Amino acid sequence: MVRMLRPFTRAVTYTRWLHLLVAIVWPSLWLFVKEAWWTQATAAVLLGLAGLVPATRLVEGFQARLLLTGRRHDSENAEIVATPSATWADRGRTVVWLEARLALGWIVAHLSVQLPFLAVDLLTTGLGQGPTADGYVSVEEHHWWHALLAPLPLLLLPVVVVWSGHLITALAVKLLGPSPAERLAAMEERTEQLLERTRIARELHDSIGHALTVAVVQAGAARAAGDPAFTDRALGAIEETGRAALEDLERVLGVLRESGKPVSSRPTLADADRLLESARASGAKVDAEVTGPVDTVPGPVSREGYRILQEALTNVLRHAGTVPVRVRVHVAADTLVLAIRNPLTEPIPGPGRGSGLRGIRERAALLGGLAQTGPDEGDWQVHVELPLS
Repeated sequence: MVRMLRPFTRAVTYTRWLHLLVAIVWPSLWLFVKEAWWTQATAAVLLGLAGLVPATRLVEGFQARLLLTGRRHDSENAEIVATPSATWADRGRTVVWLEARLALGWIVAHLSVQLPFLAVDLLTTGLGQGPTADGYVSVEEHHWWHALLAPLPLLLLPVVVVWSGHLITALAVKLLGPSPAERLAAMEERTEQLLERTRIARELHDSIGHALTVAVVQAGAARAAGDPAFTDRALGAIEETGRAALEDLERVLGVLRESGKPVSSRPTLADADRLLESARASGAKVDAEVTGPVDTVPGPVSREGYRILQEALTNVLRHAGTVPVRVRVHVAADTLVLAIRNPLTEPIPGPGRGSGLRGIRERAALLGGLAQTGPDEGDWQVHVELPLS
């Protein structure tokens, strides 16, 4: 019982009813001028012509969202759009919507008036009095049981209000909803947002994870060394790495605050010396060799290559400690090759586990490259090839 009465406690039930009544306001005014069938036909023709105007879809969509759903602004998956008609198919659906709303509005308006009149007629004829002259349905005879039927039209009126509201909302979703082209555009935009969020997550994982790993390794080495000079160097490396991580964090937050603004200052392979020095300051013996014109590597490839190198060095410090690391960066005619090797110091928990390795493979796959990670002759290797085109 409570569930049946729930729609009558919602404001949207009555705004939908109002939406239907508003549709017949201006055609009803014509009845005061000339009550004839052609006045209503003329109203229908004028509505059809108005539906061909692109801005009509914008007005109707905004009104439908506000009165039929109770939401002024679109959600991410909007069922009713408020945009001008872009194609003739949009105009055609708008015309059908206007005509359907007018027809349903007439029906609901008449029932909203005539059902109470019918209830009064049944009550008066049941009491032996004459019926009113305003109702379309005439109750001529006098029977006592008419009074028992009098509540039925009043009970039918809320049902009309609720179900007509559901029907007009369903029609709005069908006729004022996004077109296939608009759905495709929204899907593409959503995909771009998800890809951007994934990239931001990788950025945070790589930069912050690298900084924390360096800080932990440096602090542990400084405490174990007991050498004031080494401790000063360790603190300096921690400070420099933390400052670089803060800069990366500011770039990521800038993307979040201004999604349309590109981040042109992201580090590239030209800044790889900062990574190598950070690893050396942590105690790792880094043997680095860079061959080829690194400065000519395209921006997206160079930025992702920097992050791959950063993640590989972070994994070395996190899992192997301060061990010798061999880094090779080679730029060929059409390929960028990154190779990082270090001795294994602990058993391998499983093939390809860890978010860092997944991030390396995802970055390589995103650019159409290949990434191989795993043990090789007593060493752990990360070998990545990225196409430059």
